[in-house]
Amino acid sequence: MVEANSQRIVPVVLSGGTGSRLWPLSREGYPKQFWPLVSVDTTMLQDTVARAMGSGFSAPIIVCNQAHRFMVAEQLQAAGVAKPTIVLEPVARNSAPAIAAAALIAHEQDPGAVLWLMAADAAISDTAALSAALDRAAAAARAGRIVAFGMQPTSPETGYGYIETGEPLEGLDGVFSIARFVEKPDVATAEGFLTGGRHLWNSGMFVATAATLLAELERLAPSLLAAVRSAVGEATRDLDFIRLAAEPFERAPDISIDYAVMEKTAHAAVVPASIGWSDVGSWSALWEVSDRDAQGNATVGPVELLDAKNCYVRSEGILTAVVGLEDVVTVVTDDAVLVMHRDRSQDVKTLLSQLKKAKHKEATEHRRAYRPWGHYEGLIQGDRFQVKKISVKPGQKLSLQKHFHRAEHWVVVNGTAIVERDAERILLRENESVYLPLGCVHRMENPGMIPLTLIEVQSGSYLGEDDIVRFEDTYGRA
Repeated sequence: MVEANSQRIVPVVLSGGTGSRLWPLSREGYPKQFWPLVSVDTTMLQDTVARAMGSGFSAPIIVCNQAHRFMVAEQLQAAGVAKPTIVLEPVARNSAPAIAAAALIAHEQDPGAVLWLMAADAAISDTAALSAALDRAAAAARAGRIVAFGMQPTSPETGYGYIETGEPLEGLDGVFSIARFVEKPDVATAEGFLTGGRHLWNSGMFVATAATLLAELERLAPSLLAAVRSAVGEATRDLDFIRLAAEPFERAPDISIDYAVMEKTAHAAVVPASIGWSDVGSWSALWEVSDRDAQGNATVGPVELLDAKNCYVRSEGILTAVVGLEDVVTVVTDDAVLVMHRDRSQDVKTLLSQLKKAKHKEATEHRRAYRPWGHYEGLIQGDRFQVKKISVKPGQKLSLQKHFHRAEHWVVVNGTAIVERDAERILLRENESVYLPLGCVHRMENPGMIPLTLIEVQSGSYLGEDDIVRFEDTYGRA
């Protein structure tokens, strides 16, 4: 499943997070790793895989939520990643089960493969320093160590875990033993860590061979490894994806690799590094790594400022003006607005829980919903009717389907569509339309070279997305 070459490093990218503290941009349906946050033209996932491309690396293993599989595949293709292994988690779990699955898959081809384990949503600005640290970590991994990347702290950060460095390891330049792990400290403790010089931020990046990881999982978390081993053994191929078996994977404990292995193993080591790292875990953290003007403001999108200082202002389309504010975060999407003091960035997660409790759909869903064939977005919704804009990529098609509770009217506004309606096959051009009565079997396809855009008007007693019966689907959806 993975290219076998023990001299190459196998990147393992964990893409299961939801980035809840970056709401309203990051939501469960389209989390932060799929957004261009630090770079203008590339997403966090694309930035991550770009750091692990070239002659020294094998094709990456990406472990992701099965609901995000087509987004992952599309973004990897756009980034020029050849032959990635995309592993689908049937249920959300922490990092240890995901890492165990990746290690088992890599081990099948090369037990000595060196795995570089990383999240899909961190920022790193100094790639030369990263390369040097990775070389040191890989050497230690080949010597049987499980190596953490410890970031040199630049502030008394209370949102990160810390690693206390131990003694230098003989024969491994720039690699140290780990004295202990420290969970997120209070401010006074973090300030002491900063001045003491022995504590590093725990970046969540690790390097180890597949064989070492599996041996330690077998010793320290045998029930977890057994469950994941069954999930991998019973996995199925779904198009270009490896779909882990659901029942055994659900038995795996929801635990991080830190708790399952790193805090217990005698093989733990740390490489101190100063690589311009940030987990971009909050709007305040994103402000810190963004380009800022002379007044300390970072802006994205159509934004105008007057007498504003040290603000982060982002708009995904609507002109947004900020006057006379300092240290404020303002984020505007097409269906939600967040305004807060930058010091309250960690409280967004609490706010999100409140929104979910109140059953606001904006807590988890964007107005634009992505599908393997393209996307759609809601425009207007009223009593017994709904209007959507649908965009279909060239050469793609929707499933052959019918609805029990709604009829639809499609109007093409750009491109060309081929519509199947029961026994008919209809060619639609710009400004042409078709009516799909309730219960008819239908499908739409874009046969052209440009995106197809159409307006869909739904009418009926129930307009939910679950009113769909699929008879045939190119993408293997039920």
